[in-house]
Amino acid sequence: MKLAFARLVTKDVPKLAHFYSDLLGIAPLGSEEYVELRTGDCVLSIVSKRSVDIFSAGAAEPAANRSIILDFEVEDVDREYSRLENLVSEFVLKPQNQPWGNRSMLFRDPDGNLINFFARTRAICGNQPFLV
Repeated sequence: MKLAFARLVTKDVPKLAHFYSDLLGIAPLGSEEYVELRTGDCVLSIVSKRSVDIFSAGAAEPAANRSIILDFEVEDVDREYSRLENLVSEFVLKPQNQPWGNRSMLFRDPDGNLINFFARTRAICGNQPFLV
């Protein structure tokens, strides 16, 4: 089994698709009801509330997420922070080193979904961390 998609439900597909396109540097493919942004082996999809109501029994509510974080590994968190300062309206955590060996930052997309950009600063070998 593999995770194939992460799907976000929104009231404004073009707005959220534009945000993620700028964020990830990936052109969205789709329509005003549904788009996909391919990130290697996984796809981030964005679907309208209208489509969810029709095809998924209204099972999801847009802009109501407070329990999932989308994690993206990047080369340089501080460089990404500088690049995103004008795109992101809410940074939850500015770049900082984490005790498990990552440098990360947390921010919200226009619908309030939480996003983590991280870079590994240490590799783990057995139970012992070491700098890379």
